[in-house]
Amino acid sequence: AQKCGICFQPPSIILIYRDNSQDKTRQRIMPVRNFSRFSDCGRAAEQLKNNPRHKAYLEGVSLQQLQKLYSLLRDHLGGQSLAESLERFHQEETIDPEEDMNKLDDKELAKRKSIMDKLYEKNRKRKDDPDFVYNVEVDFPQDEQLESCAWDMESDEEI
Repeated sequence: AQKCGICFQPPSIILIYRDNSQDKTRQRIMPVRNFSRFSDCGRAAEQLKNNPRHKAYLEGVSLQQLQKLYSLLRDHLGGQSLAESLERFHQEETIDPEEDMNKLDDKELAKRKSIMDKLYEKNRKRKDDPDFVYNVEVDFPQDEQLESCAWDMESDEEI
């Protein structure tokens, strides 16, 4: 698979892939049937990925990408524009540092953790990376006024 996208009219998933047997670039159109604005995107993506007709072609496409395409289609069927859908999806995939994750339910917390894991793996430096440095030492400037926090203040109680 080289590219994967969506067509809104008629609803279909489009896959551009390389056919190595004939050394050609091909396009496969997979129609989306029985999908409405109330459908579950994750379930629809799993069904498409496990469909025997399309399974061999979709090996190189991640389940998350298919879920994103289905959510774009669902938003389109619900009357949202493509820009609004992409903005909403971007907000769901970013983490607000000011958000209190202690107040989230288990499902939302697991989603945030998976986003953090992806970001960590993307930014992680490995030994075989060209800009890898084994022992990094950083001197932080001491010129600035240090901020005090309530948790590092000494209390009146003796420990």
